[in-house]
Amino acid sequence: MTAESSTCPLTRRQVTDQYFIEHRAKMIDIAAFLDRADRAQPDIQADGEQRDYRLRAFDQALAILTDGQGQRTRRILDVLSDPTADPIAKSPGKGASGACPDAIRG
Repeated sequence: MTAESSTCPLTRRQVTDQYFIEHRAKMIDIAAFLDRADRAQPDIQADGEQRDYRLRAFDQALAILTDGQGQRTRRILDVLSDPTADPIAKSPGKGASGACPDAIRG
């Protein structure tokens, strides 16, 4: 990205100075979540899959973070969002699951 096309008024150093500690803590929290999930007893899903679709979506989102491509926020939201537009007749649970089983690749 050139200086002319930049949409952020801050320099990278300023962004890092302002936001690094906050996001460092979030990264450690994510690592702790993944460690807990790895230590937990595996579930065998109805489709025979051993890794919950939400964890598979999380894995895909983490890969996007480090792939060196742009628009990470949009691409991660695509992975973690339900792409369907039609409402369902009845919710299978009390709230959103945070990922759509049908949208997970691989």
